[in-house]
Amino acid sequence: MSEIRNFTMNFGPQHPAAHGVLRLILELNGETVERADPHIGLLHRATEKLAETKPFNHSIGYMDRLDYMSMMCNEHAYVLAIEHLLDIEAPERAQYIRTMYDEITRILNHLMWVASNALDLGAMTVFLWAFREREGLMDAYEAVSGARMHPTYYRPGGVYRDLPDQMPKLAESRWRKGADLERMNRWRSGSLLDYIEAFTEDFFDRVDDYETMLTDNRIWKQRTVGIGEVSPERALQLGFTGPMLRGSGVAWDLRKKQPYAKYAEVDFDIPVGANGDCYDRYLVRIEECRQSARIIQQCVSWLRANPGPVMLKNFKVSPPTRSEMKDDMEALIHHFKLFTEGYCVPEGEAYAAIEAPKGEFGCYMISDGANKPFRVHLRAPAFVHLSAMDEMARGHMLSDVPALIATQDIVLGEVDR
Repeated sequence: MSEIRNFTMNFGPQHPAAHGVLRLILELNGETVERADPHIGLLHRATEKLAETKPFNHSIGYMDRLDYMSMMCNEHAYVLAIEHLLDIEAPERAQYIRTMYDEITRILNHLMWVASNALDLGAMTVFLWAFREREGLMDAYEAVSGARMHPTYYRPGGVYRDLPDQMPKLAESRWRKGADLERMNRWRSGSLLDYIEAFTEDFFDRVDDYETMLTDNRIWKQRTVGIGEVSPERALQLGFTGPMLRGSGVAWDLRKKQPYAKYAEVDFDIPVGANGDCYDRYLVRIEECRQSARIIQQCVSWLRANPGPVMLKNFKVSPPTRSEMKDDMEALIHHFKLFTEGYCVPEGEAYAAIEAPKGEFGCYMISDGANKPFRVHLRAPAFVHLSAMDEMARGHMLSDVPALIATQDIVLGEVDR
């Protein structure tokens, strides 16, 4: 009799479905997974230690690079922790802008998720469609910050600047000209708020297109229904948050349960799943895209009607305007000191958590009274979800592993923080 034994194989870190530098060591019995051991730490990001060596206001850009699909949401948690320590609060208009951009970020994340998930499981068209919408929202990022991926737009005490009155138009090129260029620039004829409003009105139809392609697709359902089932009780024990927890039927959302910014003022629903499988988590994220568009529309209406400051008038924390700096020596000194040595934060500790697209992203910060944090610890949702990979993968086939990695929506930047 021939001896039958399990064999071990590497999945990643170079695998296109590993979503970064994830290395999974899979123990297989034929094509059935008997054990999945995630090996992390290949990225060497060291964000927490870097943040402890720099003034408080110098590390906001590092937050963008943790989960580079949820940029402004990560900034929000870090900035909130500093504001708790300083005992300050951003102006109301800045709070609405933060709420709006948090939801734009949520849509950006979920578009990337549905695009890469579909590609992992063999669907190419949705990938191209979702990136078309992502480009439109990246333009909204660029309009306020000058950067498409790493904006560093949120600041302690508010946001970097108010929303521009004019949305930049696209220039003619080899790929954009004639009627196509005119159509693309139609949304850009007014302010940034006009552009975002036009985008969200159109976006509901785009989400319907994704659902038409996937939701009742026989192949999509065969690859996701019944895969990676997690009960609500087990999801809570494993520390799941975000769509991973709501997909198992637990209606927990920090935007409702512990509101921050202006989430208590806007109306939206929390989608939940029933079976806790990959398919339910897909449905939850798709519906979250629609709810985010609803929140954005409410924020646009409020921001149109309520002008005002977007930054605290406290030069110890927020920089003076360029015009003030050129006319007033005191303002120039404040500007120089703020961007070279930052500001000292009172002794204490704070924890700020926000509902990031992937789950609860938290920033725990300790200040010893200096101009840089004594300790920064980040609670990354993807790290917690990845720890359940072994349990979710056991008994499934090797071809189900990409579906499981995708459903967890991991980004190794925040796992290897």
